[in-house]
Amino acid sequence: MGTKQTISPNANAKAKAKETVDSSPASGSKVEPIETAAATGPTAPRKGHVRSNQREANAMPEQKSVVVAYFLWLFGGIFGLHHLYLHRDRHAFVWWCTLGGYMGIGWIGEIFLIPEYVRDANEDPQFVQSFVARLQAYQKPPYSSKRFVGQVMIGYLFGQVCSMAIPQTLVWGLDLSVMHWSIPVAISLGVWTVGNIGREQGVWWHCLLAGLLAYPSRYFIYDETYSLLLTALVSALVFDALSKQWRRTPPRRRGVGERSVKLTAAILVYCSLWGSFIYFNGTISDEDGGEVPIHEAIHNFLASAWWTDLKQALHDTYNYAQHHGWYETWKEVFESMDVDGERNSYKVLGVSATASQAEITAAYRRLSKENHPDKVKDEALRAQAHQRFIEIQQAYSVLSKIKSNRRRKNKQYQQDDAIVL
Repeated sequence: MGTKQTISPNANAKAKAKETVDSSPASGSKVEPIETAAATGPTAPRKGHVRSNQREANAMPEQKSVVVAYFLWLFGGIFGLHHLYLHRDRHAFVWWCTLGGYMGIGWIGEIFLIPEYVRDANEDPQFVQSFVARLQAYQKPPYSSKRFVGQVMIGYLFGQVCSMAIPQTLVWGLDLSVMHWSIPVAISLGVWTVGNIGREQGVWWHCLLAGLLAYPSRYFIYDETYSLLLTALVSALVFDALSKQWRRTPPRRRGVGERSVKLTAAILVYCSLWGSFIYFNGTISDEDGGEVPIHEAIHNFLASAWWTDLKQALHDTYNYAQHHGWYETWKEVFESMDVDGERNSYKVLGVSATASQAEITAAYRRLSKENHPDKVKDEALRAQAHQRFIEIQQAYSVLSKIKSNRRRKNKQYQQDDAIVL
């Protein structure tokens, strides 16, 4: 009897896809077969020693769920959480910078694209066949108006943010206006980032060179909006014409640590540009309606008496905690916050914190009689007297509720007397 050999569906699909590519005459030129994890998985035969990182790169990716992707799209899509889940980190970063593709426009448009994103992340055999068919039909990725517009818009956004971040005044006696030559760098990075999303890719230096050549138009076009837009447009056109190509092999599955470091670094750079804009070029209005630069306002605040007193209080609190312990310090801070209103009640009744219950009752009787609204003849003052009368009633009520705590603090506690008004 012979031995029956079992072949997985993924292997059959991949074999068909590869055979279709090798024998296809559609494009008139040979198309290289796409490499997938299905064909080079851990069960595939191999000779010699294979390094561990190669085995990890060839392993089948963790299968993603359409339900989870839609859940993340619904509740965190404007920040790109679903793209992070599907290992589309560049797409996630673009969505984070623009709040879902310019205030949610791109986020809403993805409602029907998520299943395809999931199939791409899972390297689904049907998706692979579809992608191979596109490779067979087009030697390079065809023009996509959506991607091209996205490249121009993100390139323009990065260039605009970079332009706003450059200080317009002297900083430590230095004129930093020469940093405007970093603007085409930011534009090219935006174009390149969008161009490398998904199954398309290209090199950065094409975008950079095109941006540097187009940027001097700012000396002829005095409106910065149009000069930045022109630079982004030229950079995107060059990328589309010269640099764009298919991403034939699946991207390497990077670990969480490496992805987090790169994404965090990109976010910090982007936030630092906004921080530079706010600090150096932002202004606030003063009491007279004049505008004060934010960096001057911060400097004046740090030199104010309020901040000096606050720093001293924090320093004293730290020193106290070093000698008495943090728990005891927290207890005193909590008590000083007067969350139960005890200290304010002592102040309203005009008694000390060591007063006995009899003294508190006596003060309550006296103040209630003096501030009773019926004794005030002037209508203008009656509302004020009524408010004062309510405060006295509330203060006595607070102290009566916490009298058991005062009993432990005050050894002069006496039995409550009946209240006679």
